Order: sequence, then structure tokens, then C-alpha cells
Amino acid sequence: MPVINLKWKELEKLVGANKDLILKNLPMIGCDIERIDDETISIEFFPNRPDLYSIEGVARALRGFLGIETGLKEYKTKYGGWKIFVDDSVLSVRPRIVGCVVKNLEMSDEVIRSFVDVQEDLHWTIGRNRRKMAIGIHDLGEVYFPLRYTAVNINFSFIPLDFNREMTVAEILREHPKGMEYGFILEGKNLFPMIIDSKNEVISFPPIINAEKTRVTEKTRNLFIDVTGFDEYVDKALKIIACMLNDRGGEIETLEIIYPDRKEITPNLSSSSFRVRKSEIYSLLGLEIPDKEIISALERMRFACRENGNYLEILVPPYRADIMHEWDIIEDIAIGYGYERITPEYPKTSAIGESHPWNELKEIVKEIMIGLGFIEVITFTLTSEKSYSNLRRHAKPWKDYVPLMHPLTADHTIVRTDLLSKLLEVLALNRHCELPIKIFEVGDVVVGIKNRLKLCFCIMNSKVTFAELRSYVQAFMREIGLEWKTEELEDGAFIAGRQGKIIVNGKNVGIFGEIHPEVLEKFGIPNPVVAFEIDLDKIFNCGELL
Repeated sequence: MPVINLKWKELEKLVGANKDLILKNLPMIGCDIERIDDETISIEFFPNRPDLYSIEGVARALRGFLGIETGLKEYKTKYGGWKIFVDDSVLSVRPRIVGCVVKNLEMSDEVIRSFVDVQEDLHWTIGRNRRKMAIGIHDLGEVYFPLRYTAVNINFSFIPLDFNREMTVAEILREHPKGMEYGFILEGKNLFPMIIDSKNEVISFPPIINAEKTRVTEKTRNLFIDVTGFDEYVDKALKIIACMLNDRGGEIETLEIIYPDRKEITPNLSSSSFRVRKSEIYSLLGLEIPDKEIISALERMRFACRENGNYLEILVPPYRADIMHEWDIIEDIAIGYGYERITPEYPKTSAIGESHPWNELKEIVKEIMIGLGFIEVITFTLTSEKSYSNLRRHAKPWKDYVPLMHPLTADHTIVRTDLLSKLLEVLALNRHCELPIKIFEVGDVVVGIKNRLKLCFCIMNSKVTFAELRSYVQAFMREIGLEWKTEELEDGAFIAGRQGKIIVNGKNVGIFGEIHPEVLEKFGIPNPVVAFEIDLDKIFNCGELL
């Protein structure tokens, strides 16, 4: 989740309140305070509120919550006559483009820093690391309209940002820092998106890098902003940025986007409307709040609201990309009303709980592993096909994996089916730490549609051996009370001849061995590693985890 760093002096100025009042109310609008010092505060927001990724967005929300400026703020745009023509060639590469012009904006250090920060946070969250959406910011004085959004070949050249010489697309992807970082987005493409002005000069190579000629400086007063990508989040990102810059005093002018088959005017900063039944509000919140209190709560959250019989007609500000359902609005009613005002009640039904056998087994395993000198780690239950492919296994161990329909990042696309690859990622991140590193995890994996309980431990050391690993395996199996034997194993993740199966009651329940050097190289691990992984619910009857 994004961590936003805010200057106290600037925040107090924009909110119109002192530090103590801000600090008291910040957590109430949905954030965690990470760090505080005399000059700055670092706060973490959930990804569902991208409008709060800037100091302007936080100040806007706080002004409403504190009652300083409540209700819906109207954002006006002006038609500027700016045009972008979209070629057929780019529609199969990166089909959507929107944008706006911002005039008379004072580009102070604070504004530039805020814009750069929110740009990167939006790239990372709703932009899915620039794959689905990327933002470009340009000095309008160096942009000559009308623009052309087209696709070019790999030999096309221009001067990219932070360079003083022309580079081809191939060179940018190979040598430019941004090309090396984000080139994977265009991997396998024969054509590449490019924004070109009427002087036939490049403005931007989305989603990789802007041109040097449109660099923004403190002397810049007028901006051209482009957002490219694939879906509705392109429009949502533009609305968030346009509202943010308008809050800073910028005047927003629209662009006319001319596609081969249609025309669009962007950004559309009008409010969207929802109709919410009062009974739905009462049912979801569990209490009947008077209409006057509901309207007041919504206005504190910067909505507009009016009664209409058994319904409330609600206008949602354009920057609220997270409002997709009536329940999202009801959640904001609870926040605006104040969770501290809702009296807690005991459930109407009662039951006596007990520990699940699954968790009891986990606690026993943890105690054994800690006693053997290992440190517990807890990794994400989500992983990726790439992480598994690094294990050199010919037969896909993830053939029964559960994929995500809408993954947030390329690193979290499936539910893990084992723990080994996750622990190797941990070792890679800690490769600079003092050796030896001995870590373990006991946790859930999902194979097919069923949860399984596994233990995995790894040792990274300059001289770790198969014999040392076997001694730890023997110690664990003795402490857990299991009779076992080993058989030969052929697993690409391990070195041939230095690996084995764990057999308990005639069943193959686990593996252990020395990790293959190619696997270590793919994960970026510089030292030898040994590993052991066992499927605990194949051995112990601990019920199903539902």
C-alpha cells in the first residue's frame, strides 16, 4: 500500500487546521500513521482511495471531515480547442489515450514533488506498474498541437528524458533506465506507441519515457498531461490528477481525442449520481441514523445529497475512483458519521469457539522449528507463474493452481501451491545479511480448490551441505514423532544426486535437497541453499480448512 510523505507546514496551510487536530482526525478517514517527526508525517492509505495519494487529496478530505469545507466541490473545465488524432496503428498496441491542459499553475517545489509522488503511486496501484495505465507530464510551451498518437517501428528515434542524444526505440528499451525497468510491458511487440506533435517531434513514448524537450521545470506554468492505457482507469487517473491540480489553482482545459470511429472530450469532471435506499443504509450499518445525520455525514465526505422519499439522491465527486456500488457510499456514511458513535453490541447468537486442529498443528511445528534455531517468515499467499518457472521443474507443479481474475501486479497472479519459491524470494531479498540464514514457514497453500498445510525451511550459508540438511530433517521428524525413510528424487529445483523424497506410511509427503545453481541464479541468490518441504495434512488428520 502506498505510503505518502507530507510536510506538516504545507498540510496545515492547505487544511486550515493545526497539527494536533489533523493528527487526531487523520486515522478516522482511513489511514495508518507510519512515522511522525517535526517536519513530516508518513501515512499509508489503502489502494481503494487513490485520490488520497497526494497532499492535495488528503487536505481536501480533511477539510470536509473537520467541517471546514463540506459538500461537493464543483470542478470546471474550459474547451481549449486542443486535439489529438489517434491512428489505427496504435489501437492494437495501447489503444486508449486521454489528457488535459493545465494553465496558470505555480510549479513550486511542493507542487512538483506532490505531482511526481502521486504519478508514481498511481502507476503502481491502479496502473498495475504502468501496464494498464501510464501518465506523462509535459511543458505545454514545447508541445505543438494538434498531436498524433501513433505506432512506430523499433528503429524510430528521438531524444528521451535525461539524455542528450537521439536513441532508437531498441536502444531506449536496452539502455535507458526506464526502458530497462518497464520494457517488459512492450515485450513481443513489433510496433510501439508514440505521441508526436505537429512539428513531427516526439512528445512521449508511453508507457516508458517522455521526450527531453518537454521537461517540466519550476519555470513551467502551463502543462500538457497525457494518460495512456487500456481501460476505465485511464480516465479515473486523469480525473484524480486534474482535480488535484485544480485544487492548486490550475485552470483545466479539455482535449478533443479523435479516434478513427469516434470523438471524445477529456477530462469529464462532472459528478456521477447514485440512488440509495434508506432501508439499505439502515440494514448494512445495523442502526437507523436520522436523515439529517446521514446527509451531514455525506457532506463531510465531500458528497452532495438530497432526500427523495425512501431514497437518497447522491452526487459523487469525479476524483472518487473507488465508488462503484451503493455499499461504497454507505461505508462513507459510517466514516462521516463516526465509528466511535456506533455503540458496540454483543451478537444475537452465541457460540463457544475452539482452536482448529489445523492451527494446533501449526503451533507445534513452529515450536519445533524455533527450537532448531530457525526464524519464522510469513509470505504472501499470492505468487506468479514466473516464480515457479525459476525452479527448473519440467512438470508444472502449479498445474492445479488457482489464478486470479483481476491481479493487482505481475508478481501476484496465482495462489501459491507450495512454499519453496516464496522462501527463496525471501533469501534473495536478504542476500546481504550475515550468514547463515535459517528460515521457515508453515502455512496454507491451495492445490486445485483445496487448502493444504505445508512446512518449508531453508538454510543459506557459504558451506551448507546435504549432510547438514539431513540432520535437520532427522531432528524435525523425530520431534514431530514420525517414522520415515527416503527414496531417490528427480526434481529440477535440486542438484542431481543431492536430493530425496520423504516417505511416511508408504506415501510421498515431502522433498529435500541442495538447490540447483541455475535456480539460485534466477532468484538472484549468491550463496548455496538447502531446503526441505513437507505436506503436513498428508500425514496428520487435522480436518479441512474451509
